[in-house]
Parts: sequence; C-alpha cells; structure tokens
Amino acid sequence: MTVTPAIEADVLRRQDPELADVLLGERERQATTLQLIAAENFCSPAVLAALGSPLANKYAEGYPGARHHGGCEIVDVAERLAVDRAKALFGADHANVQSHSGSSAVLAAYAALLRPGDTVLALGLPHGGHLTHGSPANFSGRWFDFVGYGVEAESGLVDHEQVRTLARTHRPKAIVCGSIAYPRHFDYAFFREVADEVGAYLVADAAHPMGLVAGGAAPSPVPYADIVCATTHKVLRGPRGGLILCRAELAERVDRAVFPFTQGGAQMHTIAAKAVAFGEAATPAFAAYAHQVVANARVLAARLAAEGLAVTTGGTDTHLITADPAPLGVDGRTARGRLAAAGLVLDCCALPHGDARGLRLGTAAITTQGMGAAEAARIAKLLAGVLRGVTDPARAREEVRELAGAFPPYPR
Repeated sequence: MTVTPAIEADVLRRQDPELADVLLGERERQATTLQLIAAENFCSPAVLAALGSPLANKYAEGYPGARHHGGCEIVDVAERLAVDRAKALFGADHANVQSHSGSSAVLAAYAALLRPGDTVLALGLPHGGHLTHGSPANFSGRWFDFVGYGVEAESGLVDHEQVRTLARTHRPKAIVCGSIAYPRHFDYAFFREVADEVGAYLVADAAHPMGLVAGGAAPSPVPYADIVCATTHKVLRGPRGGLILCRAELAERVDRAVFPFTQGGAQMHTIAAKAVAFGEAATPAFAAYAHQVVANARVLAARLAAEGLAVTTGGTDTHLITADPAPLGVDGRTARGRLAAAGLVLDCCALPHGDARGLRLGTAAITTQGMGAAEAARIAKLLAGVLRGVTDPARAREEVRELAGAFPPYPR
C-alpha cells in the first residue's frame, strides 16, 4: 500500500467535512489577510509534508539508539539528521530537538541548571520579558526567585548598569538574556562577562532572533551562553516546536531535563520537519531571506515613525517592531481591533515605564510571501490611515486582500 506524505483535502472532506471547512477557512484567512504577528511565519511545503507524514504514528520515548519502544530505527535517522543539522547550522556542541515549544525548552534549561528557590536574573515582564522569565502565573515565577532588570526610560535599550548592579547584589544562579518584545540585539558578550563575574550560568532565550542568526542577519548567542533556547517556527520558518543548544559538558543534563524529566514521547513528525527546516536554513536563499526580513522591518519601522507612531528604541535591528499608537489618538488594544477588521493581524504588548499597551509586529511572514521594501512602506501607510480614521476599515480590507493575493503564501 502506498502512503502519501500528507492527507489530501478531498479525503478529509469525505471523512470529516466539518473539520475540513475549518482547515479551508484558516487557509483562506491566511491567504487574504496580512500576518504581521512577530512570532508567526509560513513554513515551507516540505516542512508541511514532514508534519503530515507517517512519522506521526511512531512512539519514540528516549533518544536515538536508546528508545523505550521498538521499531525506532527509521525515526532515529530523522532525529540524528535534525541534531546534526542544528549543530552545524548554529555551530553548537550539542543540540536537543525534542522540546515541544519554546516554553518547554526554557523549562528544560532551568531543570538542567537550577533547583526550586534559586535566584534568576531576567528581563522584567513589563519591559519585554517572556512568561517563562518569572511570571507568577507561570512555573518560572512559582518555582524560582526572579529578579527583573529593565530598559532605560529614554532610549528603550537594556540598562546594562542595572544588570550589573542587580547581578552583584543578588548573586543569581542564572542570568537570562532574551525577550519577546525587544527590537534590538542583545549584547551577549556583556551578559557573559556579568555571568562570569558573579558565577552564574548564562541562558539565552533566543526564540525570536534565532532564524536571523541562522541566516547571518543577527549575532549568535551560541559562543557566549551555556544554554540557548529557541523555537523552530518564527523567523526560522520551521514547524511549531522548541530547540536547545548547549556546551558539551551540559549535554547529558539537558537531555535528561527534556526526557524523562519534563517530557514524554518525542513528536517524530515534528522532529523530521525540524530537520527539513534546518536544511533549508543552511542555504544561501535563506540567508538572503533573513537579511530581507531585517531590511523590511527597518523600512516598516521608519515609515510608522514618519506616520506619527512612537516606535520604541527609535527603530529595530531585527524582524520585530514595537510602537505606541497613542500619538494617533488610540490605545493599543483598540488599535489592534481596528487593524484586525482591516485584515492587518498583529499583537499588543506591554510598553515599558507605564501602563499603556503598544503594538508588536514583525516582517517574517510577509517576507516569506515575497514582499519587499515597497510593500512594507505601503503597509505602514495603510496601518496609519486605519488608526487615524481616514481610511475606512472595509476599504482597507479590500486593499489588504489585493496585496495578499499578489503575494500568496502557498502559490498553487
């Protein structure tokens, strides 16, 4: 019997027409709106094929050559490919590709290095830190004693002097550098220096910039951090999942922290899709893509500022932009709703040094679609027009549909 790598749409329609309508509806939504969420992207057809492959059927607790289930000789090859490609792509001693998400990768990193009650220094949540950086609603805030550093009020840049002072005062067991809403590069060498001074581990939570690192468009944390946590979606353009890179001496501790401490069976179809993504990210075409992502983000940030939005840090070095729409007379949550009605899909985020909510947007997905600087400028003008109220959302929705149609994410 021949098994196709993905379930055909007509098969799903016959088997479960209700769910088929849901999938087709989402495909239509993605094809007719603009995906400006900084954490999202379009993975390749090859990645989708691996996700829909028979590897989804295999139970594979453990690691290649040491599984708890039989019949893993084929999936072992897939995982070894993913590990070897990740190590080569990022120049790492060791890679663990089993984490189900970025959050589970961070959980495993903490499990490998810390014990409950240990002190951790990380970017504060109001300044762009992630839930896993000490939120009281998250395991991190419940199990560890987090101390938050911040960004400077005027520049919006990480306050390095505060980082050093807090590290000397609290002597943390680990220091985390990384953010979900910081548009500039982290100075990994500085954080390594501070970590060494106080005897702390350095964990880089590089979920957002790791795709740019792969394409040579951002500095790498790998030479500096003891453990690097990342996601394989976002700019890296792979399946939804996590990745951990570490020094050789921490390899066994990291692997044990993933399995059996925090996770069970590996998702082998996702791991195969990660291998595909790592292979794609090692190509010149991906490097060109990563640099275009940054170029588009800089154009978008500059045009948004010219339209009157308050762009934090004055711009961006990455795919990510955060901006306050208040100068246009609207708050972040209201702005997000208006833009969604116009087909411009993006997020809200906390703005440092205040209670206001801003907008967080990124250029990874529109760049995957083939858009460039001209389209980024057009999007900024359209976005500002909707927020000012001079462009009707329904009219803007048609313009968005036209633009998205000219750059389909999956051309037929």
